[in-house]
Amino acid sequence: MPDSVKKPEWDLVIFDCDGVLVDSEPLAALAFHNVYARHHMPIPDGTVAKGVGMKQADIIRLIGDLTGHYLPDAAQDDIWPETHRVFSEALQPCDGIAGVLERLKAPRCVASSSSPQRIAFSLEKTGLINAFAKGEIPALYSSTMVKRGKPAPDLFLYAAEKFGADPARCVVFEDSPFGVEGAVAAGMTAIGYTGGGHTYAGHTEKLLEKGAKAVYSSWKDIENNLL
Repeated sequence: MPDSVKKPEWDLVIFDCDGVLVDSEPLAALAFHNVYARHHMPIPDGTVAKGVGMKQADIIRLIGDLTGHYLPDAAQDDIWPETHRVFSEALQPCDGIAGVLERLKAPRCVASSSSPQRIAFSLEKTGLINAFAKGEIPALYSSTMVKRGKPAPDLFLYAAEKFGADPARCVVFEDSPFGVEGAVAAGMTAIGYTGGGHTYAGHTEKLLEKGAKAVYSSWKDIENNLL
């Protein structure tokens, strides 16, 4: 645990959703594989993981660039129903996050590359959605709400604006290099999280290279040091 990271008072705590709040990345990758296979476009294992942190359209474009398989526009509508199916069967919250959210005093929100529908379903399925109530509407922000997705800073700046928060006093929890890069570009403190089921050798190093202030694999350690 880095001694240099102390417990400051944050104007806003921003959580990515997939791989940070919910352990969804392996399931989301399975949904992509299933849809591509259904359309006779098998993709190699690990391909989808290269797009973790990107919005769906950018992942589809990346898969095409890497494999030559460009999913037809009409077929892209199959991805959410398949994702919903696998999430319904197996989605779980990341270990320890529920208690952290219960004890957290600071304002908080979600800023995710996923669609609003997927964010809301993921948090409802795992029982976390009430932790993000901001008035009557949960504070859930999607890359569909801004012009550019991660690694651009747009989504994080949008979230800060909604709360009237100073970006320099915001902390962002991210599992992806793209997300960390976007948070840093927004002038926020980026903290890496590697406790999801999709973590890999070199994960910590990649997050640090993109500018993460620190990287943790446990929500208990994050709470003890930062929240």
